[in-house]
Parts: sequence; C-alpha cells; structure tokens
Amino acid sequence: MTTPPPYLVIAAEIRRRIRAGELSPGDRVPSTRAITREWGVAMATATKALSALRQEGLVRAEPGVGTVVARPASAPGAGTLNRERIVRAALELADAEGLSALSMRRIATQLGTSTMALYRHVPGKGELVRLMTDAVCGEVPLGPVPADWRTGMEHAARWLRAVYARHRWMAQAMASFTRPVASPNAMAYTEWVLGALRGTRLTPFEKIHTHLVLFAYVQGVAMADALEEQARQDSGISDGEWMERNEPYYDAISGGGAYPLLSGLSEDEDFELDLETLFEFGLRRTLDGIAVMIDETSG
Repeated sequence: MTTPPPYLVIAAEIRRRIRAGELSPGDRVPSTRAITREWGVAMATATKALSALRQEGLVRAEPGVGTVVARPASAPGAGTLNRERIVRAALELADAEGLSALSMRRIATQLGTSTMALYRHVPGKGELVRLMTDAVCGEVPLGPVPADWRTGMEHAARWLRAVYARHRWMAQAMASFTRPVASPNAMAYTEWVLGALRGTRLTPFEKIHTHLVLFAYVQGVAMADALEEQARQDSGISDGEWMERNEPYYDAISGGGAYPLLSGLSEDEDFELDLETLFEFGLRRTLDGIAVMIDETSG
C-alpha cells in the first residue's frame, strides 16, 4: 500500500476536524508555522497542506486573521452570487496563493457554484483582476494632500508599499507602465500624487515622470518582497537558516582574495541587509534626487 505524502496526511486531519465540528466556520485553522511544529514538517509541506484544503473550498484566507474555515455556500449568510462576492473570493485566493493560482474555475469551486455562473457577473479573468486591483486600491484612504511636496511623496510611497505588503500579487498585477490597469482607485492615487506636486514648478512631463519613477521604485521593492516570500515557502526555511547553510560557500569563494572590496564590507561595519532597510535608504535617496530637480527647476 502506497503511503500518501505528508501534506495530504495533514490536510486529511484538518479536514476531519472541520467535518467533526471541532473547527467551525470562521475558526482559525493551524497556521503553516503551527503545522510545522505539530507534525514536524517543513514550511513548504505545511503550505501545500493548506493549499489543498483551499482548493476543496474548506478553508479561506482572512486578511489580518489567517486561514479560517470557510462558510459553506449554502449556509445562512453566505449570500447570493454577485460581483462583490466573486471579487472577495478572488482576493482571498490571490492573497493566499498568488495571482498564478487565480482562475475562474478555482473561484467557482471556492464559492460552491459553476464556472459559467461566474461569467454572468464577470466576463473573464482579466476583468476580475481589474476589479480586484480597484478594490485593493480603495481599501485605505490616502487622506488630504499635504502642502509640502516631499511629505506628500513620502506618504504616497509608504501607502503604496502597505498596499503591496497586504496583497503580494499586486506588484505583478500593476507591472505594466505602458498598459496601466483602468482602475478608478488607482487613478485616484495618481491624481493625489500630482496634487502633492502641484505647488512645484515642475512641468506636466516632469510631474508624471516623477510620479512614475517613485511608483516604479516602490513596485520594484514589492516584487523583491514577493520573490523572497516565495523562496521562503519553496525552501521551507527562514532567511537566517538559508544564510547559515550557504555561508560556507561564500567563504570558500571569497577566501581566495578575488573580491577584497566585497569581503571588506562586513569587516568595516556590522550590518544585516534586508528589504525594509533597502526601501528606507532608496526612498530617501529618490526624494533627495527629486528635491535637486525641483530646486534647479524653480531657480
């Protein structure tokens, strides 16, 4: 008899707890970290177990909470099928598994309906992603535009980074500059940034390019964030554990003295490189560059 892979064993046990009533709709199921502790498996195995349960429609990702038991589609409060429910289900799926996992069939399974029923409300995946993007950009108001352009640009950059942090797939969805998403809330963000630059003497060309340069910077860091998260899921180990395993290889390469400048960095100053410090450093330098341009233009 063939032994099932560990992730299916774990999924079966969580499924049993749900069907036995030990876990009710809305209850949190064991997180990936809790699964690794309880079953002694790698993070990647824990992720696959939860993914299998999501595909069955038994659990869903609840932003700010974690993975919870899904409410059956026929249960009271599940609501009738409409565009809002479809978008909400798509957001949960993309937040949990990424944009590549999104399909009309997966959403239909999650909602307990047919794929054709979805097309009565959303014409296809492209339109669904557009609706998701618009919903995400409208979650948190930007607030009033400050009088100081630098304060405004810094706020806009941090607001956008927070959007990407809540929804990792957004960096991929907003990747094209020549084919931007036609989203009212995304366009409202651009309008807000242009408003922050209104008091400067930049030309319209310079203002829109200033906006896009800052947007591209934040998006680039967000895409790196998404890749790092994917690497952690695929490997099942933390960044620190990965560095510890690979440090001997780096030492062997640099030990011959071929890279004296690179090797000397850690000798002069003890530091740890992470994407958050990189973001802060790059944001300050980008704003400094814009300040120089504004001063030159205003002169």
